[in-house]
Amino acid sequence: MGFWTRLKTALGGHDEGDDTSRPVADEAIVAHAVDAVQHKLNYTFLDPSLLHRALVHRSHTHDIGVGRLDSNERLEFLGDSVLGLVVNTYLYRHHPQREEGDLTKMKSKLVCGESLSRVAMRLYLGDHILMSRGEASTGGRKRASILADAVEAIIGAVFLDGGLAAATEVLELWLLDDADTFLTEKSLANDKSRLQEMIQARHKSPPIYRQVDASGPDHARTFTVEVKFNGDVLGSGSGPSKKRAEQAAAAEAMRRIEMEPGLLDIPD
Repeated sequence: MGFWTRLKTALGGHDEGDDTSRPVADEAIVAHAVDAVQHKLNYTFLDPSLLHRALVHRSHTHDIGVGRLDSNERLEFLGDSVLGLVVNTYLYRHHPQREEGDLTKMKSKLVCGESLSRVAMRLYLGDHILMSRGEASTGGRKRASILADAVEAIIGAVFLDGGLAAATEVLELWLLDDADTFLTEKSLANDKSRLQEMIQARHKSPPIYRQVDASGPDHARTFTVEVKFNGDVLGSGSGPSKKRAEQAAAAEAMRRIEMEPGLLDIPD
């Protein structure tokens, strides 16, 4: 039984006389979500079931009685690779004077969780992801990691539906249209400023820096600092001054957040 058939069966409810009914999504809600996302993407799927799957968070599979393989995780895996290829090609062509190391740093900024969740917010994607009531009630629709994963899943879905050319068009419209501006803004700010701006854009509390060690002779001291948010250590770093140590801690925090965007999530 294919995904579309399983989804339609789950949406159809349960047999008469069945006392073990479970919550299911309303089919009209699913159709509205697909239509809304297609409209925002400016791409119409030949196979809408691919977009359906891309919008299914793993928490929702239990609610509709399908397996976890029917969530968007496999599409996310594929979309991550497509995203990397399209972004690498864009950077290679648009920045011919940049060396490999610079291109790698630029790519990491464009494909990081913060960048993808930014795309998701422009698409109002949080309103349309299918997730359990429990996940939604704890802030899932605003959770950066869920939003970024859904964007990757949608990229994977577009690739399967229309090929690399279609995926490239979608990414050029939603991610790469202002890539140069985004990269310039990110590059101009030091890591400490970037970290504070990122956190304060989403939460009222700023990151907190705490010196945890100072060693060595007076003329060659080494300071170690931790940066914390919401009680958790985001990164630590060392340097010949507190200021340098704070920058090193912020740089480590930014690297972690780019790999794990959910680090900044706080349940509502």
